[in-house]
Formats: sequence, structure tokens, C-alpha cells
Amino acid sequence: MTNAQVTALQYGLIGFLAGWVTILVPQLVLQFARYGRVRPRRIATTAGFVLYASLALAVVFLPLPGPNSRQLEQTVQLHPFQWIADIHTELLKHGLSSAHWFTTQTFQQAAMNVLLFVPLGLFARLCWRRGVVGALLIGGAVSLAIEITQLTANFGTAPFVYRIFDVDDLIANTFGAGLGWLAAALLLALRSTSSTVDAQPAGRERIDLAKTR
Repeated sequence: MTNAQVTALQYGLIGFLAGWVTILVPQLVLQFARYGRVRPRRIATTAGFVLYASLALAVVFLPLPGPNSRQLEQTVQLHPFQWIADIHTELLKHGLSSAHWFTTQTFQQAAMNVLLFVPLGLFARLCWRRGVVGALLIGGAVSLAIEITQLTANFGTAPFVYRIFDVDDLIANTFGAGLGWLAAALLLALRSTSSTVDAQPAGRERIDLAKTR
């Protein structure tokens, strides 16, 4: 992880604290008005989503370009799976064998783009109860919104375009959301199986007691 990414995460944590303080009090008031008590699970879910959103947005958009920043030579990349060719180029540049593909910066960036959207897939399944298609659509739509924002230099608020609009990012982000949905579905299936197994002995015990009477 680079120093710029660490700094971005630090700003993300600050943004989370600011956002969480702003949201927490209205949420507590609303829960008391609706349920007459605090529901810790919903509080924790909201906190988790705000934390994820703050960190993800910070990593995507920060750091902003400074006065000495150089403009990008390329701002749009529309060739799917270009990252595979970029890995080969990076290996040749550093004189590495193909066995070191996973150590390249290109692969690590691609993996980060996948992992970045895994939590979104988890939220889509566990909290919003979306199917796999819905999770993929959410991931793709959020990723596209981010890429458009980057392509427009944050809608003109940045001095110039400092991040590439990359179709591979769209693919990786959407794939990450799908992985998150799959992980959540497996977790729910395991929990359901565990609950069924735990309930069977109690049921058998009642049947055995009935037979002895």
C-alpha cells in the first residue's frame, strides 16, 4: 500500500467519524419514535455502511491533484482486460519471469478494484436482500458513477482529470460485487444449515420422551 493510499484511508476515517456523528443522533431518535427502543443491529449496520462508503470514496478520489501534479497522458482506457497485457509489460520492464505476475503493481491494483466492491455485494445480499443480478447491477452502476466522476475531473471541481476512466475498473468492481453477494449467500446457507442441525436433536428428544410415556 502506497503512502498516498494510507493518507486517503486516514481521511476516510475522518470522514466516517464526521458522517457517523451526523447520522447517529437522528437514527436514535427515529428508532425510539418507531420502536420505543434502540436496535443495536441496525445501528451497527448503518455504521458499517458509512465506514465502508467513507473509506471507498477516499481511496477512489484522494489524494486530489496539487499545484505540482502532472496531467495524465491517457484519461480513457476502453480495451477490456488490458490489465493482462499491462502485467506482461511490467514484467518485461523489470526483468521478471511470468511466475511473479502476482507481485506486479498492475495485478495488485486490479485485485484492489475487485476487493473494493466485495462489501457492496455483501450489503446488497444481507441488508437490501437483492439477488445476484441486482447486486451486479448495483456494483456496475456505482462503478460507472465513479468512473464518470473521475472522467469529468470530479464534475469540474478538480483542476484536471487525474484518474483514468478504465473499463477494466468497471469489470473488476462489478465482479467484486458479485463475489460479495456469493460470500453472503454462502454465509446465510451455512447459518441455515447450522440452525437446522441444532434444532434436530431437540426435536428427536421430544419424540423419544413421547414414546416412553
